[in-house]
Amino acid sequence: MRNITAVHIRKEPIRLSQFLKLANVVQDGLEAKIRITEGEVLVNGALETRRGRKLVAADIVRIDNMDFQVTQLKDKR
Repeated sequence: MRNITAVHIRKEPIRLSQFLKLANVVQDGLEAKIRITEGEVLVNGALETRRGRKLVAADIVRIDNMDFQVTQLKDKR
């Protein structure tokens, strides 16, 4: 079984390129764009080449043989 790292977001959906920056997998939007369009990213097991792909809680992103799961922080009111 693979180790999956949870990455917490405040509001969903989040764009794939933004998520990669938040997960500290890429340094900036340009690197995210290149890595996505070059076919280095899977979302829920499928190749994803759209950097604007919207992610929601429970989505799994795979890059560099690492898995990241989108998790949404609960609002504490």
